[in-house]
Amino acid sequence: MTATGPSGDELLRVLGTLANPHRLRIVAALRAERTYVSQLARELGISRALLQLHLRKLEAAGLVSATLELSEDGKAMKFYEVKPFLVELSPDTIAAAAPTLTTPTSVKAASVTPEPGDEGERP
Repeated sequence: MTATGPSGDELLRVLGTLANPHRLRIVAALRAERTYVSQLARELGISRALLQLHLRKLEAAGLVSATLELSEDGKAMKFYEVKPFLVELSPDTIAAAAPTLTTPTSVKAASVTPEPGDEGERP
C-alpha cells in the first residue's frame, strides 16, 4: 500500500482474502496472541489442513506472518501472528484505487450473472 492508499490490486487482494468467514475468525484469534497451527486449529474447531490453507492465503495477502521456532523438545513449530493493517473503504478510496487495477476491465455483459432483482437494470 502506498502513502495515498492501496492500489486497486492491493485492495482486491486484501478484501478478497478477508471475504471468508474462516479467515476472519483466524485474524480475530491471532489478534489476541500469536500461536501455532495445532493450537489455533483446536481453538477454531477446524482441521489443521484447512487452517494451513487459509493461513497461506492470509500470509500471501500480507495480513499475517509466520516464524519457525524450536520447542523445548526440539520440534519445529510455526507460529503465526497478525501483521498490523488498516483498510479504509470508502467511495473515495475505491475511486482512487480503481484506475490502478491491472485486471481486465472488459468483461462481456453476457458472461456476468445478474444478482436477483437486477435482471432489467443496466448501468
